[in-house]
Amino acid sequence: MTWSLNMQTLDLYNQISSSLPSILNTRNRFRMKEDNSYVSEGDLLIQSIVESWVKKKFPNHLLISEEMEPFDDVWDSLGSYVVLDPIDGTENFVSGLKEWGVGLSIYTNGRHEESCIFLPELDEYQTTGMPIKRYRSRIVGLSSSLTAEDVANLKWQQGVEFRIIGCAMYNLLMAARGAFKLFENIKGVNCWDILPGLNLAKEAGCRTWVDNEPYCGQILFPTKKYRVRIEQGSFENEDS
Repeated sequence: MTWSLNMQTLDLYNQISSSLPSILNTRNRFRMKEDNSYVSEGDLLIQSIVESWVKKKFPNHLLISEEMEPFDDVWDSLGSYVVLDPIDGTENFVSGLKEWGVGLSIYTNGRHEESCIFLPELDEYQTTGMPIKRYRSRIVGLSSSLTAEDVANLKWQQGVEFRIIGCAMYNLLMAARGAFKLFENIKGVNCWDILPGLNLAKEAGCRTWVDNEPYCGQILFPTKKYRVRIEQGSFENEDS
């Protein structure tokens, strides 16, 4: 092994992995939120694991998590934060699908330190600094937020394949790996949906945009929804 993994992040990965049976047992315990999306007891269990981890490892960081909405904090672009999506793809999770994930990004004094994506049931894990296997693909990944009319109006060159998976962590990780030629969300998503994947894709050499502007690794706050696009760049970082 020629690379070193941040042991703090690995410790969290191990905690969630060891709790997976308990997490899966919550699949049938969920409720609908005001935005018509689901939150499961699995979301809250993972959030509690991460909360304890942050208090121990990053006591001076503020945790930003989807299940902590609404927020009344004053955001500081030079502040220290841990941004979490405890279960991205909760609809998939409660429906028995394996395509759901945990995403986390760490910022200290406004600087990105580490991002990781964990797809527990698929046994997939990627974190900052870890070699990433790259692929060449003709597949375009699409957001599940698209309406039937949006899909019908898609115009691409002949030979393009499309996929709608329903999990941003899965989608952005696949985009970072080149398993998607392109991933785009034109409707807009929250910061916790995209920060881990954006930073991993940027590290992998992909071209990344947020709201039609090049993404440079900055923290995004839960003040709005963001449109995101990831395209394949060079394959210089390919792990051969």
